[in-house]
Amino acid sequence: MAGNSEISEGELMKDEARDLFEFGDDLELNPFDGLPYSSRYYRLLQERKTLPVYKHKHQFMTYLENHQIILVSGTSHTGKSTQIPQWCAEFCLSAQYQHGVVVCSQIQRQQAVDLALRVADEMDVNIGHEVGYNIPLETCCSNDTVLRYCTDDILLRKMMSDPLLEHYGVVVIDQAHERTVSTDVLLALLREVLLQRPELRVVVLTSPPASDALLTHYSNVPHLRVDVAHAGEVVYSNSIRAESFYSALRLTLEVHRSKEPGDVAVFLASEQDVVCACNILAKEAARMSVSLGELVPVALCPGTAGVCPPITERKKRSRRVFLSCSQSEDLFWSLDNINFVIDTGVEKRLVYNPRLRSSSEELRPISKCQAEIRKQITGRTGKCFCLYPEETRLPPDVPPRILESNITSTVLYLKRMEVAGLGHCDFISRPDPEGLMQALEELDYLAALDNDGNLSEMGIIMSEFPVDPQMAKALLASCEFDCASEMLTIAAMLAAPSCFIEPPVGMVTEAMRCHMMFQHPEGDHFTLINIYNTFKRCQKEPYFSQEKWCQNYFLCCAALQTADAIRAELTDILKRLELPISDPSFGTKTNAVNIKRALLAGYFMQIARDVDGLGNYFMLSNKHVAQVHPLSGYGAKAHKLGLPEWVLFHEYTLLDNCITTVTHISPQTFVEMAPQYFFCNLPPSESKEILQHIMDCANRKANAQPAVTETQRDTEEVESHDRCVIQ
Repeated sequence: MAGNSEISEGELMKDEARDLFEFGDDLELNPFDGLPYSSRYYRLLQERKTLPVYKHKHQFMTYLENHQIILVSGTSHTGKSTQIPQWCAEFCLSAQYQHGVVVCSQIQRQQAVDLALRVADEMDVNIGHEVGYNIPLETCCSNDTVLRYCTDDILLRKMMSDPLLEHYGVVVIDQAHERTVSTDVLLALLREVLLQRPELRVVVLTSPPASDALLTHYSNVPHLRVDVAHAGEVVYSNSIRAESFYSALRLTLEVHRSKEPGDVAVFLASEQDVVCACNILAKEAARMSVSLGELVPVALCPGTAGVCPPITERKKRSRRVFLSCSQSEDLFWSLDNINFVIDTGVEKRLVYNPRLRSSSEELRPISKCQAEIRKQITGRTGKCFCLYPEETRLPPDVPPRILESNITSTVLYLKRMEVAGLGHCDFISRPDPEGLMQALEELDYLAALDNDGNLSEMGIIMSEFPVDPQMAKALLASCEFDCASEMLTIAAMLAAPSCFIEPPVGMVTEAMRCHMMFQHPEGDHFTLINIYNTFKRCQKEPYFSQEKWCQNYFLCCAALQTADAIRAELTDILKRLELPISDPSFGTKTNAVNIKRALLAGYFMQIARDVDGLGNYFMLSNKHVAQVHPLSGYGAKAHKLGLPEWVLFHEYTLLDNCITTVTHISPQTFVEMAPQYFFCNLPPSESKEILQHIMDCANRKANAQPAVTETQRDTEEVESHDRCVIQ
C-alpha cells in the first residue's frame, strides 16, 4: 500500500463491480472501496457533523498539508479519536498513498478494536479490509487496509522491522496525555524519524490541560483546540473523606433510589476496588425493591474482563453503573446515556523501586487533566459528584510512567533501535538515572550487552521476544538444555493473567483442594506446566467444555486461552529464528534439572534462602526477608513436603512482602548458572558465604577429576517422582 505500482486483487474486484453494475452518475461512490455509499453512511454522516471536532476539519487538513507535527487537544466526547484518523486517511488517499497509509495508536487493546469497528461503520467499509486493527495476539487487517488502529506497544514492535515506518504516511498517537512508557518512547523516536522522512506526518491527540507539557516539548507546532460544551453541574464534597470507596457506593445507591433517569459512571482508585464494588453492588441490587428498576454493575477496566456483565444496550427500567479507574476515561467515548459521574479523586499507582527490584502501591490524587475529562462525560445536562473539596490542588498532569516503571525491557528495545539506526531519543521526560543504570546492569548480567555497552548478538535475539528480558534469556537457554517445550509453557502462563480465580464465599476450601491436585513437588513453575498440559489434554476428549472444566477447578478459562495464544506466538518466534524446540519430556529427572537451569539462566538475580526453616526467605540481591505468597504451592498449609531452603522466585511484591511463583533449586545449580561477575557483586551475607564455599569445593573437585562426559551424564537419567496431574 506504500505505492501505486501494484494493483491489489481487491482493487480489481472493485473495478469489475463498477463495470458490471454500471453505476450511474447520480450515485456517489466511496473513494476507499469504489462502491456506492449506503443509506447508513449518510445517517452517520449527519451524526458526525454534530461532533465538536467536525467544524475544525478544514483547519486540520490545512495543518496536515503544511506541517509535520500537529497537536490536537479535546476531551473524550469531541470525536477526535474517530474523525481525525479518517481525515488522515483522506489525506493519504489524495496523495495516492505514495507516502503510505494511516496508523492510529491506542493504549488499550479493547479501545483499538471498538474504534476500528466504529470508524469502519462510519466510512462505510468492511472491518479487516479498508479499516482494521492490530492488537496483541490478534490481527484484523489486509493488504487493502488504509487505516489501522493498534496498541502503542504493537506499533513499537513494528518499528523494529520498519524503523522509519515507511509503510505509513500519517502516524496518529492517541491518548498522549496518559504518558505510558510505549507512548513516550514512540513520541521520542518519531522526532528522529521525521528528520529522515520529511513527507511523514505525526498527529498527537491529547486532552487538556496535559497538552501544555507537549506544547513545551514540541515548540512551534500548530495546536488545534477543540472546544466542547461546558460540563454539567459539579458538586464537590465539603471535607476529605478517608473512605471514598464506600462513600461512592452509598452515593450510587442514593442516585438509584432517587429514580432520576440515566446511567452512572463511578471512578475508583484501582481495578481491585472495581471488582470489589461490582460484587457489593450486585448483592445490594438483589435486595432492592423491583419498583426501583434493575441496577446493573459493569466493570469498565482493561483487567476486569469477566468480572461483570459485558456492556449491552440499557434495558427498560434498568440503570447501568459503570465502574472504572484511572487510564479508563477514554473508554466512555461511545457511552452517551451517562447522567451521573461519581469521582473519588484518587488512584493507586504502582511505582517501581530499582534497588528492591519491586513495585509498591501508592495512593495518590488524580491529575487535573483526569478530573476535567471525568466532568465532561455527562455533558451539559448531567451531574458530577467530586468526593473531594473544590479547593483541592490536583497535580496538573498524569505522572509519566517511564519515571515509575521497570524500564529494562525499554532499554533493551532502545538498544535494538540503535542497531536499526535510530540512536537518539528526545524524551519528553527523561528516565530516572538510577532506574536506567539498574536496567543497563541487568542487561549486562544477561549478556545482552557487549564490552562497549552495545547490544550483543544475544541481546538482538532477546529483543525479538515480547516478554521481559529475563524470560527471553530463559527461553534461549531452554533451547540449549532441551526443554524449550516446557519453558514455552512457563513463559506463556506467566505472561498471561493469573489462571487462578478467587473462589466464592464458602468455596475457599474446595478451591484449594482443586488447585492442590495440580501442584508439583518441584515448585510453582512446574505446577503451571501441569495446569496447561491437563487443560490441553482434556480438550481432546469428546464433548469437552473449556468453560465448564475451568469452572469445576476454579480456573480462569480466558487466562488459559490467552496463555495458549501467547505460547503459539512464542513458538513461531523460535521457529522463525531457527532455534531448536525439543520434544516434550516433562516428568523426567533430567528434564526437571534442565528446566531449572533454563530458569536460572534468566532469573539468577531472583534467588532466596530460608534462613530459619520457618519460611522467612532472605533475598540475596537486596538483603530483604520475605515470605512465600499464600497462593504458592509452598505457601499452602496443606503442603506436606516442607519448605525448601533455596528457591527461585518470579516476582517480589513489596505490598504484601511476598515472593510469588516459587520453585525449589539447589545451590549447586545456581553456582553453575549464575554469571561470576553477578555473584561477586552480591552484597555480603551468610548465604553468599555458603555459595562461595560450594563454588570453592566445585572448583577443587573439577581440578582433581576429569569432567564427566555427556554420555556418562545421559546414562544417569532416571524417572523422577510422579507428577501431580489430574488423570
